[in-house]
Amino acid sequence: MKHPNIMRWLFACLPLIPYGIQAETVITYSPDKRIQALLSCPGKGETGEAALRVTCEGQTIFSHIGIGLETNQQDWNSNLTLHDTTEARLHTDDYHMITGKRSHCVNHANERTIGLQNQKGGMLRVTLRVYDDGVAFRYVLDAADGECLTGEHTAYAIADGTNRWMQKHAISNEGFFPLQTDGKTTGEWGYPALCEPAGGLFALITEAGMGRAHCGSYLDNQEAAHTDYRVHLVDRQVPMSGTWASPWRVAVIGTLADVVESTLVTDVSEPCKLDDTDWIQPGKASWIYWAHNHGTRDYQLVKSYIDLAVRMQWPYNLIDWEWDVMSNGGNMEDAIAYARSKGVKPLLWYNSSTNWIGKGAAGPLFRLNRKADREKEFARLEQLGVCGIKVDFFPDDSLSMVNYYIDLLEDAARHKLMMNFHGGILPKGWQRTYPNLVSLEAVYGAEWYNNNEVLTPRAAVHNATLPFTRNVIGSMDYTPGTFSDSQHPHITTHAHELALPVLFESAIQHMPDRPEVYESLPEKVKELLTELPTAWDDTRLLAGYPGQNVVLARRKGDTWYVAGINGSDSPARLTFGTERLGLLEKQSAMLMEDGADGRSFRITETTIAEEMTVDCLPRGGFVLVVKCQQE
Repeated sequence: MKHPNIMRWLFACLPLIPYGIQAETVITYSPDKRIQALLSCPGKGETGEAALRVTCEGQTIFSHIGIGLETNQQDWNSNLTLHDTTEARLHTDDYHMITGKRSHCVNHANERTIGLQNQKGGMLRVTLRVYDDGVAFRYVLDAADGECLTGEHTAYAIADGTNRWMQKHAISNEGFFPLQTDGKTTGEWGYPALCEPAGGLFALITEAGMGRAHCGSYLDNQEAAHTDYRVHLVDRQVPMSGTWASPWRVAVIGTLADVVESTLVTDVSEPCKLDDTDWIQPGKASWIYWAHNHGTRDYQLVKSYIDLAVRMQWPYNLIDWEWDVMSNGGNMEDAIAYARSKGVKPLLWYNSSTNWIGKGAAGPLFRLNRKADREKEFARLEQLGVCGIKVDFFPDDSLSMVNYYIDLLEDAARHKLMMNFHGGILPKGWQRTYPNLVSLEAVYGAEWYNNNEVLTPRAAVHNATLPFTRNVIGSMDYTPGTFSDSQHPHITTHAHELALPVLFESAIQHMPDRPEVYESLPEKVKELLTELPTAWDDTRLLAGYPGQNVVLARRKGDTWYVAGINGSDSPARLTFGTERLGLLEKQSAMLMEDGADGRSFRITETTIAEEMTVDCLPRGGFVLVVKCQQE
């Protein structure tokens, strides 16, 4: 957060254009002119709300986005007047990421600050950025003593009949994104929310730039105007002080490629706050939980997964829940020492101790809640050689929990501990601000094969939806690539499963299957799983549509990894162009695709063409590996 006096000085220095009562609209274009945002207010003597109208390439994306908020002392909802605005000026984001879909992120926006005045003369400022790939805005308010935020009037209009993919709001953010067109279906909805307001043009709604002065939010369309998805705050009251600024309300806009490739969530977030980041190293980890739910209780079984990491040349092993009751020849300290002796970096699970702490709760408990206890625990882990922790079971996105998340990130960074949040919050841009945040769950992932039979028939379409929804906004710890079966079977093909660690971005990629299963894979597949990166220099969407299929290319150095999956229960031919990858035609590449039975691979050398096709079995997939060559 900027210091309040600095914020006031910045606003004082911005060139203001005073608006009289006749001036009712402000139009802002993206630098490339594709996107237009028109902010309007009712004129003198008229009633109505302040709203944004957003178009892309002349097509309406949002007929209106309601603007405004309320506090316990004043309200900016209806009958606002347009008081003043700054000139639009070019804003450029240019930064580097350790994790994510792109190592060097550059984006451009035209930014202005607009003053809205309520009937009592109270001033609310809206900072608006219109990017080449979307729109972002936030509210800025000089808070009075004792003033608290009590609600927000931001509301996105999504017309009935519009294709949309939204998950029901839940604390864990572990839901499906089924295709719906019926806007009359009401309820509470989580981020990110994808819709297709115009044929071939999409908008992905989320929030970013969350700090210590904020609680989280979700969308709610249960009021009479069911087509308006209003931002609903988790807390009923949020204390405000000084110059208070809200999180950014973000809508990524454009083609599916624009949406999937966007870095807008981190673009609007605070720059990195860590001085030293050399110790943050993405990579793959062997993981015991998927195959052995309570396996961490068994020291000998834990050792077998450390040995798997050695054989597969994976840098990490995650020692999951219940390590505090480990037995059968060793304890947690012994497991860590064994991993270090083998050159494997240990990661350790913790219960957040804020949610599921009743009878039967998995331990360890109450190690991280109080700062003094957290400092003691983190210092011990640093001394033992632990490289990161996974913290699970958070209750909500309230102000107190947001601060707990940030406390964990900041305190862990001082002890060079990477962080993975589970059972809780979605990405909010913190991976830029605190790059030791290497992944978050907030996804209905492969661990659900442990719990019930729901994922088995829905996995293919779900997997073909996630690259367009959840994974757009940040790392996603789905734990992909399961070739055998857990408590409940998978019916996706082996090639589909092999594609997932490429399709699903997570800086720490947990490899979930059994040691003997990885041993049995073809040598070329094992080589791929050994060398496959987990953080990327570039990402390109080549083809696809949510829930149907997806072909995605990710580059690390001079190698492109192209992965595709069929989300349907019928055979499919996936067609994609390679022009955007800068590859030479007729250069060789390795293709791993569905074997005849779906539980094997067909591995061949192929050549690159301008347009390529791969035939997939029902719920099938492929991986294509090709190195860039210079002419």
